[in-house]
Amino acid sequence: MATTKRGWMIGLLIAIVAIGAMAGLAEDESWWRSCVTADSELPADVQEMVLEALVGPEGEYAAYATYAAIIDTYGTANPFPNIMASEARHIEALTSILDAYGVPYPEENPYLGTIEVPESLAAAAQAGVDAELANVDLYAQQLEAVEDYPEIHNVFVNLQSASLNQHLPAFERAVARYS
Repeated sequence: MATTKRGWMIGLLIAIVAIGAMAGLAEDESWWRSCVTADSELPADVQEMVLEALVGPEGEYAAYATYAAIIDTYGTANPFPNIMASEARHIEALTSILDAYGVPYPEENPYLGTIEVPESLAAAAQAGVDAELANVDLYAQQLEAVEDYPEIHNVFVNLQSASLNQHLPAFERAVARYS
């Protein structure tokens, strides 16, 4: 019985570590590198989707700039610095795809210095909730269209997962904390 119980506990520990590792894929700064293996031209509509994910109003540049503006105003209140760092990795994932396919993109974030900062930390946290929900929706709308490009599809799934399963809950907790 003790051996069975010990084996069960070891199995549970392995499962917890494996789940944690899988959840961490969305935030690991190198996971996309193994996904991007461009060997052909990317159709214009798919290029536009990747560019939208990077430069669009619900995209990664906008999210990064929003959190940077909030940090500039309110300091390093949680969860803004960690999520801003994550957004930088998301930007790198998308620019890696664009680089692999030779698609030009703005190297400078066009949203930096243009974001209107919410009037309180609670409102800033709610802006984070809204931004992450918009980001999740953006990827949901694009996933089917990039199915023929597994490297892009995988990146989009991972970025959507990070927004939905990590960033959104962190901002929801922050709304409760700062309200």
